[in-house]
Amino acid sequence: MNIKESLKDRTIIITGASRGIGREMALRFAADGANIVIAAKSTEPHPKLPGTIFTVADEVREAGGQALAVQVDVRDEAQIKSMVDQAVEAFGGIDGLVNNAGAIKLATAESLPLKRFDLMYQINTRAVLACAQACLPHLKKSRCGHILNLSPPVNLDHKWFENFGPYTITKYGMSMLTVSMAAEFKRYGIAVNSLWPQTLIATAAVEFEAGGKAALEKARKPAIMADAAYAIMSVPHCSLTGQWLIDETYLRSEGRDNFDDYRYDDSYDGKLMKDLFLD
Repeated sequence: MNIKESLKDRTIIITGASRGIGREMALRFAADGANIVIAAKSTEPHPKLPGTIFTVADEVREAGGQALAVQVDVRDEAQIKSMVDQAVEAFGGIDGLVNNAGAIKLATAESLPLKRFDLMYQINTRAVLACAQACLPHLKKSRCGHILNLSPPVNLDHKWFENFGPYTITKYGMSMLTVSMAAEFKRYGIAVNSLWPQTLIATAAVEFEAGGKAALEKARKPAIMADAAYAIMSVPHCSLTGQWLIDETYLRSEGRDNFDDYRYDDSYDGKLMKDLFLD
């Protein structure tokens, strides 16, 4: 097992943290004593999507961390700046940024409304750059600054473009920013990586857009992404950077070999479904 650094007292901003993978990461980091900025639009519970920035903040505190709930639309630069200012005022600095907020619509280039493409591009790609720029002055001051983007390895097989090319482009945009920022920010001692799931993760995006409820039994819990993110963020000296990482593969490299506990449906013992962009 590789030596890890504790996340205790490190301040990490997580976008889209009111539910799903973002929430799970917040709780995992909090268990190590981290300060978590729960950044999302959700201040009121949704009938189909429970959880708000305030309920997650309470859970973070119960898990052992400090919490700051901030309502933010990552398409808005002024709101991003306010989020960063509030984080620094509350905790004294920023050590990590997890770009987890996302938008998805699996539609063809012919059928996708441009307004929807604008939304996906602004949230999936542009917001990664906007949040990174806003956090950068403070990440430079961190002993080990880290940006983690939830985006896939770039796979140019035509099958990932034929039926939902616009979405693919916006997610690959995140992954290319990982490569570019890792190279650019290395001089500052800041690590930048991407993380993507080997299998479907049981989230609202899967339930309502990418597979439906029937796919959930073939999915894993968000906890596997949280454990992988924790392992990545706690690498000493920010020595891991510029990588497109897969949750299961990375955890195996850390010595994990049993993933049964991550199954969303314990009663289903069949083959799990791979996530998009993975052969």
